[in-house]
Amino acid sequence: MKILTASYILTFDENFTILKDGCIVFDEKIIELASYDITIKKYPNIEIVSLGENSVLMPGLINSHIHLEFSANKTTLKYGSFYSWLNSVIRHREKLIEKAKTSLITQELKKLLKTGTTTIGAISSYSFDLEACLKSPINTIFFCEVIGSKADMIDTLFTDFKARLKDAQKHNSKRFKTGIAIHSPYSVHPFLVREVLNIAKEQNLPVTSHFLESKDEKDWLNKDEGSFLDFFKNFLNQEKATTKPLEFLNLFKGVKNLSFTHCVEASNEDFSKIKELKATINHCVSSNRFLNNSRLNLESLGNIPFSIGTDGLSSNNSLSMFDELRVALYTHYERNIVKFSKTLLNAATVNGAKALGVKKGSLIKDFDADIIGFCLPDKIEEVEDIYMQIILHTKYVDKIVIGGEFVWFFKKTIFTSCLVFRFYYKIF
Repeated sequence: MKILTASYILTFDENFTILKDGCIVFDEKIIELASYDITIKKYPNIEIVSLGENSVLMPGLINSHIHLEFSANKTTLKYGSFYSWLNSVIRHREKLIEKAKTSLITQELKKLLKTGTTTIGAISSYSFDLEACLKSPINTIFFCEVIGSKADMIDTLFTDFKARLKDAQKHNSKRFKTGIAIHSPYSVHPFLVREVLNIAKEQNLPVTSHFLESKDEKDWLNKDEGSFLDFFKNFLNQEKATTKPLEFLNLFKGVKNLSFTHCVEASNEDFSKIKELKATINHCVSSNRFLNNSRLNLESLGNIPFSIGTDGLSSNNSLSMFDELRVALYTHYERNIVKFSKTLLNAATVNGAKALGVKKGSLIKDFDADIIGFCLPDKIEEVEDIYMQIILHTKYVDKIVIGGEFVWFFKKTIFTSCLVFRFYYKIF
């Protein structure tokens, strides 16, 4: 059992309770939250670790949609339009994948950890990122991705997918779980989607898919025209899309823990279907700006929850969730900055957990003890501003707890109720 105390504890419970000068008692799970005075009386022989003045404790950030296999990209790929980017990915794919060794991906995961991410939804096309994910202390939902729209290749692609999924599932643990990713409606044949989703339903696996990420995709799926027509003619000798957007969405009926990524070109009818499916939308605002010069219309979501993802370094210059949250705050400029900051941090914790199907994202009894701690640069005059100030001023965190274990302990600012002791940080 361990106890942490801070100036502010943000619980992200249903009431957004903020506990001032409180304590979190935890082991693998959250045991309870209480004031310092109550905690020290109830647990007189347990060391209490204090983060010090102007400190914050909150749930670890959840990056619900990330690609790691293209982490070698810096200045290689083309941005500005989705079609130009896609062609540049095809031209440079082999070179970038070859460079993305386990050591490189491991370094990116270390950066993720130091910037407060404790759980990721990793979309894996080839499983080249598997070893790095297994070595990292970050909780991972490892989404084995299926892709392929040619009917005569379905059996081969399905066999390859099942082999990758089975291999990943050998490593299932408290920290590592597998899921299924459908690449997109334009790139996966509906027969293949059905077969893969049957596995998801049978094994109750979380499922995710890209959906209507660009106007190019929308024109192709709805009208069989636009730049994608040339792309499919040249690469697949295909002149018609294999499915329509709503037909694609209907394939996901009965799937639990479902999310769709991007949705920047989704129609009101599409959003109604996503709501009916009880899915979450993974919002990757930087990637949308890099590739489409567009953004998700949050007004169209209604009650559909949205989470936050960074996408990969193929379409972003940072995998830091705090960087992504700042971009989202600036991009949706019409929103009240104070209220929207609260919405964004909820999206990066509570809604991320919903998207991935994990019992995380809130500091409440019996939830997984995934906690980050850091200090703000000065006092907060009004407590309702704390969400905004966190997004504006936090780049790195001082302490990280994952599954009840300290995996990063930077500052040794410690107060104990009875004994003096020392923590050692451990970074894989």
